[in-house]
Amino acid sequence: MEKHQQYFPRRLAAVVAAAALSLGFASGAFAQGANGVTGGSTGDNTSAGNVNGNGLPQIQQQGGVSYTSGGVGLDESHALRAAEHDWPLSLRFTGPTSDYLADVHVKIADTHSGDVLSATSRGPYMLVKLPPGRYTVQASYEDRAQTRSITVPAKGTTKADFSWQTQ
Repeated sequence: MEKHQQYFPRRLAAVVAAAALSLGFASGAFAQGANGVTGGSTGDNTSAGNVNGNGLPQIQQQGGVSYTSGGVGLDESHALRAAEHDWPLSLRFTGPTSDYLADVHVKIADTHSGDVLSATSRGPYMLVKLPPGRYTVQASYEDRAQTRSITVPAKGTTKADFSWQTQ
């Protein structure tokens, strides 16, 4: 085989490999976005493309507080319930016959600086990462609000259930 005939297959393989790598890097940069969140923006309310894994909805950030909410579908519901032990605060929202509720507005305030989270839950479960301390959680569904005082321990988790008679 002549020298240029041996060179061509190697050169072609190098060009193909470089093109494949370039496409991979370009699509990764596109998926990450300008805000640094992979798989969607913090306004992304779905779990599609989320890197959290196991069907967990997109993790949101508000100030120093991380949270996620959802659970309308069975996979998402199971994922949120399975992840509860990793989150200091777990909230659940139900209706009169234990029907799950969504679009519940949640405000969490601490005893020192006031509001630490103001968000709307996209489903019956909301998981929140808070530092240890005492908090007031207000959950509003439609035109009715409920308030709970909770303590987030240094180790372990706290759960709070909110139920409304919607009829």
